[in-house]
Amino acid sequence: MLRKALISITLLFPFNNALAGAIDFRVGSDVAELTFLTQTATFGYGGADIGFGALINNENDVIASGSILVSGSGTGDVKALQFGVGAKAYAGTLEGPGSGSIDVDGGAIAIGARIRYVFPGNAPLAVLGEVFYAPEVTNISDFDGLVEYRIALELEVTPSARAYIGYRYLEVTFSDNIEYEVDDAAHVGVRFEF
Repeated sequence: MLRKALISITLLFPFNNALAGAIDFRVGSDVAELTFLTQTATFGYGGADIGFGALINNENDVIASGSILVSGSGTGDVKALQFGVGAKAYAGTLEGPGSGSIDVDGGAIAIGARIRYVFPGNAPLAVLGEVFYAPEVTNISDFDGLVEYRIALELEVTPSARAYIGYRYLEVTFSDNIEYEVDDAAHVGVRFEF
């Protein structure tokens, strides 16, 4: 029931409030994730990226997320370097491998950072790295810690569409320091902006 509620809220919220400015869809061998993004200039220079997403894997783990990331870019010769800081909230239910091996519900609020470098020249390539970390004090219910990091190589197919290949590691810690990997694999994705 919680899984259906999380997916429904995540998928319907951006449409009901007309927030979507981009759609990001990524798949790996065991994980799929869909994120709706918007940008607002009300959060200082460069605006902020606001995202709402849902992740599901082949173990029937479901995690919904909401994020805000304030971005900026370098000046002068380093305009190709973009950076951002922000926060990401997670809420989910984890079942783990096999039948009924774990049954954990919880959430976390993580702080994070992103760096993106667009290679100069005619080749529309960029490299991106991001990390989010939630210590025990910012976790609720059965979650005791969370860490997520991702790297990706992006190719701009058109001015409003990017394709990318990358790697993400997402781990949740439960009570008694049990660490569970929700995602630890390569993925491919597309991002459409409108």
